[in-house]
Amino acid sequence: MAGGSDPYAREAARQAKEQERARKAAEAAAKRRAREEKLAYEAARMQEAADRTSVAEHDADQLSQVLRTALLEESRPTFDRLRQKYIPELFVPPKAYVKAAPAPAWQDFEPEPPRGLLNALGIGRRGYEAEVEAAQKRFDRATQEYEREERRRVAKLERARSEHNKRVKEEAELVKAWNKSLSERHAAYQERDVEAVEWFTDQVLAASSYPHGFPKVHQVKYQADTGDLLVQLDLPLEDVVPTARAYRYVKTRDEITPVPRPDKERKELYSQVLAQTALRTVHEIFASDTEGVIQSVALNGHVATIDRATGRNVHPCLITLQADREEFGELVLTQVDPRACLKRLRSLVSPNPYELEPVRPLVTFDLKKFRLMESLDVVAGLDSRPVLMELTPTEFEHLIRQLFEAIGLDSMNTQPSSDEGVDAVAMNTDPIMKGLCIIQAKRTKNVVPFETVSALAGVVEHKRAAKGILVTTSWFGRASEAFANEHGRMELLDGANLVHLFKEHMNLDVIPGPVPPKRRPR
Repeated sequence: MAGGSDPYAREAARQAKEQERARKAAEAAAKRRAREEKLAYEAARMQEAADRTSVAEHDADQLSQVLRTALLEESRPTFDRLRQKYIPELFVPPKAYVKAAPAPAWQDFEPEPPRGLLNALGIGRRGYEAEVEAAQKRFDRATQEYEREERRRVAKLERARSEHNKRVKEEAELVKAWNKSLSERHAAYQERDVEAVEWFTDQVLAASSYPHGFPKVHQVKYQADTGDLLVQLDLPLEDVVPTARAYRYVKTRDEITPVPRPDKERKELYSQVLAQTALRTVHEIFASDTEGVIQSVALNGHVATIDRATGRNVHPCLITLQADREEFGELVLTQVDPRACLKRLRSLVSPNPYELEPVRPLVTFDLKKFRLMESLDVVAGLDSRPVLMELTPTEFEHLIRQLFEAIGLDSMNTQPSSDEGVDAVAMNTDPIMKGLCIIQAKRTKNVVPFETVSALAGVVEHKRAAKGILVTTSWFGRASEAFANEHGRMELLDGANLVHLFKEHMNLDVIPGPVPPKRRPR
């Protein structure tokens, strides 16, 4: 038979053609899917670039609206709004305690009695009675166990109810105590009590909501006799302004690249942000003070950063202003140019805030709230290598004060009778450095207790100080060091640090105290 007419050959050829068609169709489908996937991927990347552009535009718009946002705010803190209303939570018993389990039923224990002829003849009666007796015992035991479990269930339910009622009562008492304290603060506020005015101003500034990247750090001090309020406020750094104006997707490199915001535009927006923040702060204070106890606001706006030239922490003042209530009330803040408005208020504004060029504050925190004592020159009477533990507590405190003076701070010792844990106060008048420091000196042979560190932190907060410094001849525990690091405004100087500082700043070789024990590895 000729090969062309071989049915097997024809079938093989047909199958080969089918396979080839299937292969080509699969290749075409794969190419089509690849194109579709590529287009979908590129569309997703373009959308990602558009989304990032939208975020950058939104962030920039928020920065340009910092002042306007506050002007439209209608729910700023007042004493009435700070009052709390307690709505007790209803008691919801745990599901396991709500419903009693079914009580044991005799029919579940009762044995089957004899039936039919056996029952008629009395056969099996004795065995049945024994079964009934045994079943009765099991039933009685089950009933007793059920009653015990039921008593436990009811007791747990009542305990849960009692704990709920106790918690409700405690929470209600807390709200009642808060409202009572708030009423007392309000009355004191109306009488221009310093603590009450400063506390309420803290609430106002803490409740102010800013865009992401703004610090929430401030200090306030009120002068009751004049109605003047001094505010020291941390301003945002220049990186709060988005460096990119937009984003675009470059297909050839498969990259989303930023479209840089021009340097001039970035600096302009940052200057506007600083000016708006200063005006907004003063506005919020006056607007919340409906009783009119604050007659003027002096504001110093600082930034906390690192000096790029020295690598040291700095706190330069970039804006300082003083505005009285009447003058500020005449401003139509919805229509002002913030920087021009600051100029009209006779403010000092950094000519180059982007480079952290400082201005000298118009008003600074003073030391009138501390009772100060005359300084004592301890250094003059020291030996060539003094032992700090041999000094009296007073001599040690004055020596520490002299050390901080040598470091470059204006330092004074406080009266022992009312120092509230403060042995000295120090002030750096340089506008690029933080101001008031609370200093406590501990001349001791033992580890400084954690409670001492915690107490000084409380004094720092109460005195609105920039920093608390605890100095000792001994050492600190790990808990104290961790607490100080977390607090952020506490510095602990142990005996080893003192040796270094006295040598560096006063050329004194001192012997602090005992050597701390070696710590075990964590």
